[in-house]
Amino acid sequence: MKTISIRELHARTGAWVRKAVELGAITVTERGKPLVRLEAVPDARSTNPFRARRVRPGYARLRGKLGRGTDSTAMIAEDRERPSRA
Repeated sequence: MKTISIRELHARTGAWVRKAVELGAITVTERGKPLVRLEAVPDARSTNPFRARRVRPGYARLRGKLGRGTDSTAMIAEDRERPSRA
């Protein structure tokens, strides 16, 4: 883990923020005592929200009991083929 003084952080804040993304956590000290840790926020796009979802209890009870149903594209195609009465 990299350590910098608060004076260095004030002098080049933008550069140290970008380095925190590259290097990981950076500890900021004042007179040799650690004050804060500068860390990058994890990339939200890298996590798939669908992996964290849970199946609702009602659907879990129905799982395996439901049929395939009717394909909506087949229903629309049939409707388009039928002559319209105007």
